[in-house]
Amino acid sequence: MLPYLLVALLLLTSLLLMLLILLHRGKGGGLSSMFGGGVTSSLAGSSVAERNLDRYTVLVGVLWLACIIGLGLLLRAAQASGAS
Repeated sequence: MLPYLLVALLLLTSLLLMLLILLHRGKGGGLSSMFGGGVTSSLAGSSVAERNLDRYTVLVGVLWLACIIGLGLLLRAAQASGAS
């Protein structure tokens, strides 16, 4: 049951991570300018929305990494129990 949950969470976080990364503003504006993120004021370094987007991206990235590590440990344990 746990491996299926981790695989489902891995798929969900992978898709969400791709979306969040594409929403980031790069040198050319990226997809975030398509949704109104291209309008920024020159007074502030980064807006609240950009900081929140950064936080969500890091959070989803950490969850993605935890899923990868968890699946690796489960596969290692399955191989060790199957080999002996």
